[in-house]
Amino acid sequence: MDPRHKYLAVRFLPVLLLAVAAAFWFGDVQEGGPWLLRNLLPLAVLLGLSLLTLHRGGGRWSGGGMRMPLGTLGFAIPALGLNTYLHYAYSINLNDMFSDAEYPDRVFRYLPAYTLVAGGIGFAIGWIAGRNV
Repeated sequence: MDPRHKYLAVRFLPVLLLAVAAAFWFGDVQEGGPWLLRNLLPLAVLLGLSLLTLHRGGGRWSGGGMRMPLGTLGFAIPALGLNTYLHYAYSINLNDMFSDAEYPDRVFRYLPAYTLVAGGIGFAIGWIAGRNV
């Protein structure tokens, strides 16, 4: 193993545990459902970006500059935040948001597209901000 990547697994572990916990919770909220795998896609992208950031940084978050860490954080905040918020709102029927809908679980049908677009915009903003640091 490359000594520069000595702590890569240790630094990647919290992100992995967060993604696994979110995936199990999403599955519980959606009760399986036909769109569960589609809703796990933003989590997979977040894991890939985190691993790429750590790899490029030699096992450190900011070892390769600030572009990738800020881009990854910029992706994570809107993508994971929006996904988690809508799953939470669905799980408790926040403000009767889903009570009058004929098919309330269809909110999960296009949610991955929204979260990936929002995450992509956040990544671009973080990437640009990291270039100027």
